[in-house]
Amino acid sequence: MSFRRVSIRLSLLLFLSFFCIVSAANAQAPLTLRVHPYLAASELVKRFAPLADYLSREIGRPVVVSISKNYRDHIDQIGRDKADIAYMGPVPYVRMVEKYGKKPLLARLEINGAPTFRGVIITAKNSSVRSLSDLKGKRFAFGDPNSTMSHIVPRFLMLQAGVTVKDLAGHAFLRNHSNVVLGVLIGDFDAGAVKDEVFYEYEQRGLRAVTWTPPISEHLFVTRRTLPSKTIKALRKTLYALEHEKEGKAIMSKIEKNMTGMVPARDEDYDNLRVILKELKRIGVNP
Repeated sequence: MSFRRVSIRLSLLLFLSFFCIVSAANAQAPLTLRVHPYLAASELVKRFAPLADYLSREIGRPVVVSISKNYRDHIDQIGRDKADIAYMGPVPYVRMVEKYGKKPLLARLEINGAPTFRGVIITAKNSSVRSLSDLKGKRFAFGDPNSTMSHIVPRFLMLQAGVTVKDLAGHAFLRNHSNVVLGVLIGDFDAGAVKDEVFYEYEQRGLRAVTWTPPISEHLFVTRRTLPSKTIKALRKTLYALEHEKEGKAIMSKIEKNMTGMVPARDEDYDNLRVILKELKRIGVNP
């Protein structure tokens, strides 16, 4: 055999070996589970790490938790297919679909047996604020501008009650629900808006509910369009099965205290939220 033929064969073998190594590495490359920053990043990693570990075991591929910088970054990362799996609030999901189009839906949360949740406008227990109309002339704390229950839906309720931000003594966006609660408790703000879970967590520290929002379809998990269909099906099956697994209750309670399962999600489940967003856009509120 000539030296040239041996050299070509060796080169081909080296190329094939390199290709196999790269392919194997890509096959085992971690999937990212991206979460929007509705709480402190360290807290969110604690909450979602057990789910990531569970998914890793069940689908046979590493899953790592990643916290987005802010809500807008979260929307863009998912919209551009830069996130493999994403946990999304209802408003960010609707915004993402508006800007980038639909993505494969994996599941939505079920809390106490229902796939919907509510928000609450809060105040301190000794506050004079008893109704939405009492907010006029008061200081109000919102979370992130794109947050479903710490801005969008409460803002709509205020509008219906004839209260705009111009009627407030002042308002601020404090990034997440925990900051809103703390701002109200220490007296920097007279009222604020948070999701139900956060209210119940801090209620005994001196909070009172002023009013509740209507039910909105729960948070959901989506994935990128370019993820293999086999992997998407496996993720759906694994999420649906979580409530039946031995460690399922512990994993779910980390994410949401009263979470009871994950159920199928449809884009139409968020149409009532789209109506609210459309009404707010009409008056110039369009985060």
